[in-house]
Amino acid sequence: MLKPVYLTEDDAVAIIDQRRLPLEVVWLKLRAVSEVAEAIKTLAVRGAPAIGIAAAYGVYIAVKDFTEGYDAFYERFRKAKKLLASTRPTAVNLFWALDRMERVLKENPLLPVHKLVKKLRAEAVKIQEEDLESCIRMGELGAELLPDGARVLTHCNAGALATGGYGTALGVVRKGYEKGRVELVWVDETRPLLQGARLTAWEMEYEGIPYKVVTDNMAGFLMSKGMVDVVIVGADRIAANGDTANKIGTYSLAVLARHHRIPFIVAAPVSTFDLSLSRGADIPIEERNELEVLEFRGVRVTPKGAKAYNPAFDVTPSELISFIVTEKGVIEPPFSKNIEALLRNEDKV
Repeated sequence: MLKPVYLTEDDAVAIIDQRRLPLEVVWLKLRAVSEVAEAIKTLAVRGAPAIGIAAAYGVYIAVKDFTEGYDAFYERFRKAKKLLASTRPTAVNLFWALDRMERVLKENPLLPVHKLVKKLRAEAVKIQEEDLESCIRMGELGAELLPDGARVLTHCNAGALATGGYGTALGVVRKGYEKGRVELVWVDETRPLLQGARLTAWEMEYEGIPYKVVTDNMAGFLMSKGMVDVVIVGADRIAANGDTANKIGTYSLAVLARHHRIPFIVAAPVSTFDLSLSRGADIPIEERNELEVLEFRGVRVTPKGAKAYNPAFDVTPSELISFIVTEKGVIEPPFSKNIEALLRNEDKV
């Protein structure tokens, strides 16, 4: 199974450099927290769950060789956490994973530092293992929502490359294909960085799943011709009412899907929910460098004096979403009530 990020035996963070795909498969070995932070910020590793996993490994390698007292150890941990938290603002899994790592320290203040280091390592590995299990479970639950012979439209990349190794939205696709329910995947290219055309298409090729790449502005045409049966996307943050932040362009697909009466499914682990935010309008939206729009792979595609606006995400209102698939169950409207019920039960597990 493809794992885009993992901790090596000699405690380096190994990642597939997703900036180089699909033309090259290049593995990076990161040995400093600053390198992990840079990899997250520059999209060498991307996708909400994968970012969280990389960050967990990042804080571990920041302190793994530290031998001084607890207070100094904790201070180094906090500095590493702050650095990693500053990389990308929208994906809540990043902050969830960092908080979970810090909880290990808060719950064990009397342990010697060398034992805390072992606990941090074990916790980071556990975060990845749990993510893999969660994605497989989401795939099983989500596949049950698919009609036979489904032609699935997806956006950006929510597959193995974006997670611990299986995928959220593409995990549903993978399991659906195994069950004979997926006939074809329409891969939205996903401007401006082409995560669909570069990464999702690469995964479909890797898995042997039939697919066709389409430009983002073809989605409405496909739907109008009856060529799409379901839209499946991932998520970077989900508010308490079900409003969902995902890669820019997702909102447009949801509006089109509603107009054409096509189910619109979000697949994401429970770690993606942010109950501190009551609505999607409160989700921070990352704005990236305008050069990602003005040029591609270093080649200018716009006039020299052109300026650009480059929000990386948009928010899909919950009323446009048919189902939210999590590892703990499928959530149906009304989302405000049912999200709270599912997560309340999760707290009791």
